Amino acid sequence: MEQKASGKLFIVSTPIGNLSDITFRAVETLKNVAVIACEDTRNTKILCEKFNIETPLESYHKFSERQKCEFFLDRLKAGQDVALVSDAGTPLISDPGVKLVEEARLAGVDVVPIVGASAILALLASIPRQGEDFKFIGFLPRQKSQIENLLNSNKTENLVFYESPNRLIETLSLISKNQKARKMAIGRELTKKFEEIKVDTVENLLEYYTSNVLKGEIACMLYALDQNSAEESDIVSKISTLKGLKLSDKDIVSVVNSLYGTPRNKIKEFLLQNKNS
Repeated sequence: MEQKASGKLFIVSTPIGNLSDITFRAVETLKNVAVIACEDTRNTKILCEKFNIETPLESYHKFSERQKCEFFLDRLKAGQDVALVSDAGTPLISDPGVKLVEEARLAGVDVVPIVGASAILALLASIPRQGEDFKFIGFLPRQKSQIENLLNSNKTENLVFYESPNRLIETLSLISKNQKARKMAIGRELTKKFEEIKVDTVENLLEYYTSNVLKGEIACMLYALDQNSAEESDIVSKISTLKGLKLSDKDIVSVVNSLYGTPRNKIKEFLLQNKNS
């Protein structure tokens, strides 16, 4: 007997706020698959009701990824098509789905992307940039030391990431303390009624958001420093560390000069700035 071909796994992008942003192909796909794997059935139900999609919904989130993989793989191996969606945007981009895609590919199942909305792409398409390069890092780590290490090791990268409204002020404060020379772009409530996109220095953004209500999902890009600014940022950081060790200004000048080869007069200027800040 001829073996039945396996179904296809469709990775379907859904709107990040404005439901009208869904594509015709996404709606057609969701209507025609056997089941929709969704992060939260309550959220996906709203989308389905809007576009008269009657396909059964089955929950699939970060806490059930491993357990639910077998259920969906059985459907796929039986020749049924499955669609994977997240609550908003594109699955696998800081959303669940990696495990299912991995197992599907190992089983010889075709994985088909149905492209659409993405908060990161919406932000990048609406802000000025000098070049095309950027580094997407998902959500920032939780620990302060991890964030500092990330910032220090990526000074010359355009860092793109997601942040929650509950943590944005803390994150801006940390960046301002360590690398106040950097600019930043912040996109909030993208595609929604109260969409807001701001590009400014980290210090100015900190001042603005400290006095304005923060709601909704947030996408950010921390602009890269040029090589000279990055080196100056390193020197200022090193001076701050040496000051914390109670070294004299004279000793700090000698240490920084030996480490970076920076002229002594320039280091003294940084020391003066450090005292005045």
